[in-house]
Amino acid sequence: MQFLDWLVIGLFFIALIGIIVWVMRQKQNNAADYFLGGKDATWIAIGASIFASNIGSEHLIGLAGSGASSGMAMAHWEIQGWMILILGWVFVPFYTRSMVYTMPEFLEKRFNPQSRTILATISLISYVLTKVAVTVYAGGLVFQQVFGIDELWGIDFFWIAAIGLVLITALYTIFGGMKSVLYTSVLQTPILLLGSLIILVLGLKELGGWDEMMRICSSVKVNEYGDTMVNLIRDNRDAQYPWLGALIGSAVIGFWYWCTDQFIVQRVLSGKDEKEARRGTIFGAYLKLLPVFLFLIPGMIAFALHQNLGDFLPMLPNGNPNSDAAFPTLVAKLLPAGVKGLIVCGILAALMSSLASLFNSSAALFTIDFYQRLKPNTDPKKLVRIGQAATVVIVILGILWIPVMRSVGDVLYLYLQDVQSVLAPGIAAAFLIGILWKRASTLGGMWALLSGLIIGLTRLGAKIYYTGQGIVAGANPDAGLFQRIFFDENWLFFCGWMLVFCLAVGVVVSLCTKAPSPEKIKGLVFGTSTAEQRAATRASWGTWDIVHTVIILVITAAFYWYFW
Repeated sequence: MQFLDWLVIGLFFIALIGIIVWVMRQKQNNAADYFLGGKDATWIAIGASIFASNIGSEHLIGLAGSGASSGMAMAHWEIQGWMILILGWVFVPFYTRSMVYTMPEFLEKRFNPQSRTILATISLISYVLTKVAVTVYAGGLVFQQVFGIDELWGIDFFWIAAIGLVLITALYTIFGGMKSVLYTSVLQTPILLLGSLIILVLGLKELGGWDEMMRICSSVKVNEYGDTMVNLIRDNRDAQYPWLGALIGSAVIGFWYWCTDQFIVQRVLSGKDEKEARRGTIFGAYLKLLPVFLFLIPGMIAFALHQNLGDFLPMLPNGNPNSDAAFPTLVAKLLPAGVKGLIVCGILAALMSSLASLFNSSAALFTIDFYQRLKPNTDPKKLVRIGQAATVVIVILGILWIPVMRSVGDVLYLYLQDVQSVLAPGIAAAFLIGILWKRASTLGGMWALLSGLIIGLTRLGAKIYYTGQGIVAGANPDAGLFQRIFFDENWLFFCGWMLVFCLAVGVVVSLCTKAPSPEKIKGLVFGTSTAEQRAATRASWGTWDIVHTVIILVITAAFYWYFW
């Protein structure tokens, strides 16, 4: 890091402080102001925030690392602009009409208070123990590698980077609320895009171009069925990414994440109206086409450079290259002065925007779904203060969890990635039957949610137990039924079957219990909207919205065709 790099980082922070000061001068009189940015966000702010919130440590470390180790396999999860379109076209009208602040609150309106409590509890615990902890842990590792500093003032630089990242982000999130998250994203998104684009271009230039990367990676087999690193669609017998399982599993997890998770949907709820919210999702869908090229392919470039040079990536103790170091290594080795500072700003932008969104979403869940329900007559300004205090507590819990993350390192990191695949099906099932089926009863929705939680925790517990015993999945043909179902079954197929089971539970329980009254579900389910509501939705979109939607779908289809 040279003087020019530090100058660029300084300018980034000056611009960030300017935005935060402007946001803090805006009035924040109630929960709508603090958690939904006053519900006046435009499509640019919504789309930028959806993208910036999504891009976090799992991209800077995980996605680039996946590109370096297994090639295109993880692209199924990253080329999901089409799923954000489902949020905008199908779910936004129902969320907008319900006038809710949180996703658990929507489930209470559609089903019952117990469903709200279950989802709020699952979301809050998983945010603090997985998303916040993983983002902070990975952030500390990235900056330690990028700056190349082991200790500073006698303190492990990991801790300085990790806690510094948390404190800076917490300050502007606590005082600025959702509006600071939205408008800092408008600054952070272009910097993140520009920085990552520079990495892509310089990496390809160093390697010798796109064709050279494709040549090297297409010569590396990833399984015994002839698939290579560049194959997106892999043999259905592939142990990790069978093509059918990847298509089903990525769709289930993607639907939960993009269409029902508070972390993402809160950005859409902050829209000025249905039109701005939908256009925000279309803009976000365009941006979501980029991570494959900005993070996954640079990982493949790092792998190809390592194949050529032999020592490009750092080595692990077992003698294999450290694929998780792909992105930081490209930054450290390829970038000239000044540009490295810009990339550091991009990494900062990614981590800070993800953390800020997590802090604000977690505070919203606690304040709206727990505190306000216990004390419904709380003064609106006090709710803002409670939200700020909740953010402080979540920050402290996140910091306290870091030593646990660090002590078990990659092992826990992998387990935490599994959490999403086992939480997603039950939540997805509850929202699907709740919005698509008028007959779905109060108890039907709740049991779809609960059955998913029970099965998911069983799967997670089985994985921890059997892995701890040194048992390899699928290695024992004489394994018992429990082990075959909850441990040996490929995680992607398990995710798909789990969704089917949770939907079946919801349907059976609904048919055996009392149907909801028409008044209770008015405007919340397909076929229950009033003429005025349908007219308002129709007026919120036009020809250009359809044109842009078709363009995104065509680009997605072309991507699958090219890497098939």
